[in-house]
Amino acid sequence: MAALPEEPAEVVVKPDPDGGVLPQPPPAPPPAAPPSTAPAEGEAVGAPGSGGEAASSKPAPPGPAASPAPTDRQTLLAVLQFLRRNNLHESEDILRREARLLGEEVAAVALSPAGPGAQGTPGGETDATGGEALLSRVAGAAGGGVAAGASATAAAPPGKVGGVPVEDQPDVSAVLSAYKQQGDPALYEEYYSGLKHFIECALDCHRAELSQLFYPLFVHMYLELVYNQHENEAKSFFEKFHGDQECYYQDDLRVLSGLTKKEHMKGNETMLDFRTSKFVLRISRDSYQLLKRHLQEKQNNQIWNIVQEHLYIDIFDGMPRSKQQIDAMVGSLAGEAKREANKAKVFFGLLKEPEIEVPLDDEDEEGENEEGKPKKKKPKRESMGSKSKKQDPNAPPQTRIPLPELKDSDKLDKIMNMKEATKRVRLGPECLPSICFYTFLNAYQGLTAVDVTDDSSMIVGGFADSTVRVWSVTPKKLRSVKSAADLSLIDKESDDVLERIMDEKTASELKILYGHSGPVYGTSFSPDRNYLLSCSEDGTVRLWSLQTFTCLVGYKGHNYPVWDTQFSPYGYYFVSGGHDRVARLWATDHYQPLRIFAGHLADVTCTRFHPNSNYIATGSADRTVRLWDVLNGNCVRIFTGHKGPIHSLAFSPNGRFLATGATDGRVLLWDIGHGLMVGELKGHTDTVYALRFSREGEILASGSMDNTVRLWDAVKVFEDLETDDFTTATGHINLPENSQDLLLGTYMTKSTPVIHLHFTRRNLLLASGAYSPQ
Repeated sequence: MAALPEEPAEVVVKPDPDGGVLPQPPPAPPPAAPPSTAPAEGEAVGAPGSGGEAASSKPAPPGPAASPAPTDRQTLLAVLQFLRRNNLHESEDILRREARLLGEEVAAVALSPAGPGAQGTPGGETDATGGEALLSRVAGAAGGGVAAGASATAAAPPGKVGGVPVEDQPDVSAVLSAYKQQGDPALYEEYYSGLKHFIECALDCHRAELSQLFYPLFVHMYLELVYNQHENEAKSFFEKFHGDQECYYQDDLRVLSGLTKKEHMKGNETMLDFRTSKFVLRISRDSYQLLKRHLQEKQNNQIWNIVQEHLYIDIFDGMPRSKQQIDAMVGSLAGEAKREANKAKVFFGLLKEPEIEVPLDDEDEEGENEEGKPKKKKPKRESMGSKSKKQDPNAPPQTRIPLPELKDSDKLDKIMNMKEATKRVRLGPECLPSICFYTFLNAYQGLTAVDVTDDSSMIVGGFADSTVRVWSVTPKKLRSVKSAADLSLIDKESDDVLERIMDEKTASELKILYGHSGPVYGTSFSPDRNYLLSCSEDGTVRLWSLQTFTCLVGYKGHNYPVWDTQFSPYGYYFVSGGHDRVARLWATDHYQPLRIFAGHLADVTCTRFHPNSNYIATGSADRTVRLWDVLNGNCVRIFTGHKGPIHSLAFSPNGRFLATGATDGRVLLWDIGHGLMVGELKGHTDTVYALRFSREGEILASGSMDNTVRLWDAVKVFEDLETDDFTTATGHINLPENSQDLLLGTYMTKSTPVIHLHFTRRNLLLASGAYSPQ
């Protein structure tokens, strides 16, 4: 296997002579420095990555021989304020006495007792080299206690606090200070009404685009009124105009309605999201000029200031977009994605398959003579986008990321897979798959996650009672490996050694795995069926052996519930996403993450590896889907269009397309190469929790909380696409008005929400869920 990163866990990347970037083992960590009695010049005491603790109850005083330098002085002032706020008066007195600083000097830069989120200097400005900025970095890891700060910083990678880069943490006082500038509060309703009247009277072609301004302007004008303590005006403004906003913003408006006082805004996640990420609007140049001219004529500086400071207007040349085109793409917490965000090159092709000879026995030859041998079927499989032995021009280099080498057992499994493929049913509108439904009885709302092995031999369920339960769905029962004493008696050279090491006394149809201390929200089998991943509300991801049915490792990186985890198609790597808004890439033999993918504005609810394992898709409660590059951690695609949190993802077998499902009941289809939406499937009436393409990509199956499985004609969606439809100016194509002609079938359960779908190697569809009594 190629070189893999070793501890520490962060992958070090450097350019190779060919211009690519390959993960290399990082250099050995430097030897620990001896304890110092004074901070180095220009070094923040306890700053993350400095090698020291976040803050000590007795910080090391500077030497008394010389008065502190200006940089050291700022550092000392920051630490003194930190000690004062945490009521460590004794340590504060010692440090001030040793540093020869007077109490008046400390008071001169004193922060308000509200904490690091309060305003520091006049006007709310922060000095990057001053006490407040340093203090916010020191206190950012503290979490309300000195000891907690030390442990949090020690656990985080260098340069990160709690797994998030320090520079990415928003400074709350700077965020709030943006609302200092204000106009006459009595005129806010007049400003908004005037703009609303102007937009409603505009030409139809401009009205749809300009209407996108209503929601972000409403939010920021309301927050300005609240921040400047005009509570009555804010309440009146909210009641008058909140009904004009689109229905898919209702959840955000419900949160906003709770922010009625200035004190509520400090530390409020929703408020920080609106302020730290500019709301993106995509508008044609003609519509933008119309808006600009109106605001200048009316001299409406208040709205113009908000547009310039809080909005990002992505202007394109060309015809304004229609209401239907805009509605298909908007709805996320931060508006649409910038067009530049989806311009990076993505290697969406499949890796070249290793050459493996498939020995055909007599039974196979007799059975296949009628329909044709695998060689005859191969061109069809390649045309439908299954894994090819030819090099795909859109595929990444084989060595772009190190992948595990094939073991003999993997080769045997691939041979079995190829044999099964020769008996695979060719699906299409005239030949729909049979569906086998696995119902979990007596689960009482407790089933939270399901997965099925690639060969469909085992099924696993994660439950709210913290257990992970594995069933065999074949006559072959689950068995554990014999004890060490019994293994020593076995002849290791015998042909059936793999059978002999299994203990028949332990054979059963069900194995229960205990270890989590909270509900289990995600499960994933490894491709070789030797391992199982599970993630839980307890913040951990656990790796289980399916040979011994014991927990091998507990991966601790998330500080909050972990909603989903998934193995790479090649094994070894896996991804997890959770309530802390980030996804993490792991390797099974590393106890710390290799990559941290940060960018979502809300929980990462679902994760999925690309078939070539070079990319990871994440769906979030911020109503966006992001595609991340495993090699360098960059976000290479941002997809917006869903009107609710996203709960399911599925890549097409050829790696070119991505299907996403959400609480809005819609299934959206994306072209990864172009970075554009290419399809919208409507029909479900509740959250879409499961999506899966058939083995060769002809059928897309979707399962929902509305107790139905629906089958869609994926070939018709994708093959009808013309590249001319992709208009780079608007970044959008015209979607068909009605998706019902793509619906091939709807299958209802009696009273069982569908939470997982799986196509077997012969294209039988397995569905599963827990019976929910009415």
